[in-house]
Amino acid sequence: MTSIDLPNGRAIERFTLSPPRSFPRATPPFPRIALAAAHVVADPRAEQDPWLDAKVDWDRTIAFRRHLWALGLGVAEAMDTAQRGMGLDWAGAQELIRRSLDAMRDVPGAVMASGAGTDHLAPGPDVTVDDVIRAYEEQCEAIEAMGGRIILMASRALSKAARGPADYERVYGRILSQLREPVIIHWLGEMFDPALEGYWGAGDHYRAMETALAVIAAHADKVDGVKISLLDKEKEIAMRRRLPKGVRMYTGDDFNYAELIAGDAEGHSDALLGIFDPIAPAVGGALAALSAGDLKGFHGILAPTVPLSRHIFRAPTRFYKTGVVFMAWLNGHQDHFTMVGGQQSARSIGHFAELFRLADAAGLLRDPEMAVTRMRGLLAVHGIA
Repeated sequence: MTSIDLPNGRAIERFTLSPPRSFPRATPPFPRIALAAAHVVADPRAEQDPWLDAKVDWDRTIAFRRHLWALGLGVAEAMDTAQRGMGLDWAGAQELIRRSLDAMRDVPGAVMASGAGTDHLAPGPDVTVDDVIRAYEEQCEAIEAMGGRIILMASRALSKAARGPADYERVYGRILSQLREPVIIHWLGEMFDPALEGYWGAGDHYRAMETALAVIAAHADKVDGVKISLLDKEKEIAMRRRLPKGVRMYTGDDFNYAELIAGDAEGHSDALLGIFDPIAPAVGGALAALSAGDLKGFHGILAPTVPLSRHIFRAPTRFYKTGVVFMAWLNGHQDHFTMVGGQQSARSIGHFAELFRLADAAGLLRDPEMAVTRMRGLLAVHGIA
């Protein structure tokens, strides 16, 4: 059995790994839509200022998208998991979307939607609602020109410029009316991005929900679904039950996704999740079980991943991308643990040690010996031999 000495507080404890799990495979369509928000792979050998530049290893980045498609998952591209607004700017996002769309055309049945926002417009006192509209239009037009589907991301600039719900209704109404295909609206909570507190014109999520629902109802033909990332299953279920017929709820709840996807007597959520990036093999296996009507098998696969997800997304939640990339490194999807913006430093060695244990418990370390070798290297950098 493969073992490693890991920190537990200030103590060092011997940890013995379990064999990796073998997950069932099936071919879509699945009974739920599952989009994985995918990370980008940094290029550590590029000449750069690591905290300021975003040098991307495009080959490894696109290879990871092929890995997701091969498991039957769709890709949510250029989202916050790809460090959008935390290292990856709009210019980099355009290049990422273009390359991913080119790769997708070679994969039969592949699905992808891409984030359009206003991140090239810096929030400020002089930024108006009209400026926000023009910024959204620019990004939406660019993605549509490439042949992409759109995920309409929340806007930091709108959060600062809006004076109330009416401004949100105006902006979203204007943008939705112009789009060619139905979009996914993304309501990203302040736990993921503090600059988005009070989105939809209210600090209370239930009051904010009323504005979001009004926008969706007024433009239901242009809305494929809504993804809410509030880490509160009751809020998601409450909104899900009030959506117009034909509008999907895409869970963004990285704490409670298993039960939300399974659903209840009144409905279920589809999924667009950052945690699907590191747990993709388990997601594919769980959806295969669900396709076979095996709800027990579905929960048997996904339930062990939930503690891992809750750890990766623990507060400060915005640093979850570090855990996502750490998992990609442990599993050999990239040969280094380096992130754009230097974000590999956003979590402690104790956090990584517990993440390692939880990944093992979920059966998600596909090559335990490689994972141990890499973890030992990280421990050595932190002065733990």
